Amino acid sequence: MTDLNKIAEGYITAWNESDASRRAELLTATFTEDVSYRDPLMQGDGHEGVAALIDAVQQRLAGFRFSLKGAPDGFADKIRFSWNLGPEGVPSVIEGTDIGIIENGRLKSVTGFLDKIPAQ
Repeated sequence: MTDLNKIAEGYITAWNESDASRRAELLTATFTEDVSYRDPLMQGDGHEGVAALIDAVQQRLAGFRFSLKGAPDGFADKIRFSWNLGPEGVPSVIEGTDIGIIENGRLKSVTGFLDKIPAQ
């Protein structure tokens, strides 16, 4: 049986990790090698592609942290979870929901949706 909490927490931890070598370990544990990530603003493939996305978000939104919003749910090979993003200790600035496909306990693909974004 797949532990949805473990997968979602691993995902959030990977996005928050600033050390590249530690992040590489988290990506290996959380995502398949051929992972595909898509959201309205960016896309990446494989561990290197996802690592580049994480780097870009961390550079653009320095000091922001991801956190899980509620509990993940899913069925069969699907997972759905929501997240918050913003500086620690204040209400989230950005919120989203991600839908993933799980293969052998790791994420094979992720499609992200932005539920709340700041006015431009």
